[in-house]
Amino acid sequence: MEQTGILNRITIHPDVMVGKPTIRGLRITVEQILKALANDVKTDQLLDDYPELEKDDIRAALLYASQLVDEERVYAVNAN
Repeated sequence: MEQTGILNRITIHPDVMVGKPTIRGLRITVEQILKALANDVKTDQLLDDYPELEKDDIRAALLYASQLVDEERVYAVNAN
């Protein structure tokens, strides 16, 4: 699946999980996936824990996060 198409798996609805980015409108947030991966939860374990989750959903969460970081800018503040 191409990168732009995979991002279609990320949905944002004000009525689902308080508007946080989720996977395909499910009650699984991008944040949950990222925190699990950061805590050494393996992809296979995530897929077992969330049977409705697909491998491309995890890839979409990672791509979504990488694009947010890519857009982030830090500006020096002149402290007088």
